[in-house]
Amino acid sequence: MNVIDSFRLKGKVALVTGGAGLFGRQIVEALAEAGAKAYTASRDLVKLRLQAEQLRAQGLEVEALELDQGSEDSIRQIRARMDADHGGVDILVNNAVARPMRDWSSPAADFETSLRVNAVGLFLMIREFGERMTERGGGSILNIGSIQGMVGPDRALYEGLDWGIPPDYFFHKGGLLQLTRYAAAILGPRGVRVNAISPGGFFNNQDPTFVKRYEARTFLGRMAGETDLKGAVVFLASEASAYVTGANLVVDGGYTGK
Repeated sequence: MNVIDSFRLKGKVALVTGGAGLFGRQIVEALAEAGAKAYTASRDLVKLRLQAEQLRAQGLEVEALELDQGSEDSIRQIRARMDADHGGVDILVNNAVARPMRDWSSPAADFETSLRVNAVGLFLMIREFGERMTERGGGSILNIGSIQGMVGPDRALYEGLDWGIPPDYFFHKGGLLQLTRYAAAILGPRGVRVNAISPGGFFNNQDPTFVKRYEARTFLGRMAGETDLKGAVVFLASEASAYVTGANLVVDGGYTGK
């Protein structure tokens, strides 16, 4: 296999959770552009169906499914659906995230809600689909983290903007990296690779003051855009990264290196 062919995903089936969000759309699009049949899943089925329709109009194979990552039954139902339709999946991208906390003062109940989706739900997705992948002879799992799982918050970015800094997000994105390494160790001997991608800040029409401050923190002088995750996703999903597992690929324009 030549190096270009190693990036191709023709004949592969991919499932992306949280596919309706800022990161999710480009992840789904990238996998489909590389040749995979991509399923995008979240609780917002209306938004997902519209997104899938738009991508199909571009000639891409994309379908929408409903998933509540806070429900073990929902996770098992979507795994059963993938088993029935395709005998399982080749690629799983865990991108879904709940962000119920606004800041340090949010109710403890919000942290519990966050745990159910971002910790327990993530673990169940990795275990349920990872074990099925081992039965099929292999697969690739990508966990979408954040640079906020690697560094503490820079409060100067938010000064005067009345923005909350949610502690659960930092907690879960940090834990995601260790869970990635743990799962890579458990599933690796049976042919399943598990890696993480930690994106930096993505431009989403934020307050211009924040954007200016953030861009000054990066080596590249800009926030990420609508295509900046695509290459990293296809690399880790494909055979191009056949000897990569337990890794964290940072896509942040140099934010964490400055």
